[in-house]
Amino acid sequence: MKKFLAVLLIALVAMTSVFANGSNESTGAAKQSGPVKLVYAEVNPLDSIVGMTAQYFKEQVERLTNGSVIIDIQAAGVLGSENDVLDSMVGGGTSVDISRISAFALTSYGAQKSKLLSIPFTFESREHFWNFANSDLASEFLNEPQEIGLPLRGIFYGEEGFRHFFTVKPVKGIADFKGLKIRVSNDPVMNGMVQGLGASPTVVSFGELYSALQTGVVDGAEQPIANYRSNAFPEVANTLILDGHTLGAIQAVITDTAWNKLNDEQRNAIMEAGRLTQAYNAQISEAKENEVLDLLKAEGCNVVEVADKTPWAKACEKVITEQTKSNAALYQKIKDLK
Repeated sequence: MKKFLAVLLIALVAMTSVFANGSNESTGAAKQSGPVKLVYAEVNPLDSIVGMTAQYFKEQVERLTNGSVIIDIQAAGVLGSENDVLDSMVGGGTSVDISRISAFALTSYGAQKSKLLSIPFTFESREHFWNFANSDLASEFLNEPQEIGLPLRGIFYGEEGFRHFFTVKPVKGIADFKGLKIRVSNDPVMNGMVQGLGASPTVVSFGELYSALQTGVVDGAEQPIANYRSNAFPEVANTLILDGHTLGAIQAVITDTAWNKLNDEQRNAIMEAGRLTQAYNAQISEAKENEVLDLLKAEGCNVVEVADKTPWAKACEKVITEQTKSNAALYQKIKDLK
């Protein structure tokens, strides 16, 4: 009889465990015996604006979760290009959990709202961008991956300064762009912008850009100032044209797989860390960019000032019209936040 009761007790305990586990799965709670480690991919070095932003996010997440979530930053493109990382994340890969991407990178995956952030001469100033990033409109954009069925969700926005062209040979103005081969990432907006300037868009991955400039595969490219220097591009393309065609808007995204590893408290901590990181990025970006620009000038970089951007904007009118017509009302809302 005692043996029978003992067996019955063991069975009841086992059934209780099964039901408890089932309950955890239904709420999406994480079942971890130790800290959850999330790999964060960053294509630029840690001393860049986006690298510093990644480090701050890591510090805040680990502080807010009391170390129950650890952020492992893999910087300088060691996990591949931005497109390679995104392909893996969207395809269900588990080697990357969080990635800092250009805000318009999801355009290639069907995100039509995100594309509006890459339209040339949309943001008239940093203040204009931050008016957007801190508005209710921004959360609508961050939620777009979930709306269109991508296994990603946005965490925060930031920026790395306005993007500028840089070239191997000296360029004085827009007329000198005719016939140049300018590196693009095969994005329709960037392709149209380069064509509007009279140049030839040439697809080259970011990881191969240095050698492409060095060997003449391309004559120029475009990047924010801090990234231009941190990736040593002045060594092979020492002319920087301050046209400021697009603000380097960024966002961080997390995969659904990684999100589902977290319990509610950890998820809230991730989003709170994102809010704090967004404010930190706004605080450091302009000062860091100005510091780098001064260094470039001191190092002998040929910095070309653009006093009047009107001809540049006019050259981009076609691509601006073509790429915003399907979302004209939403695009106007962004413009109105200046």
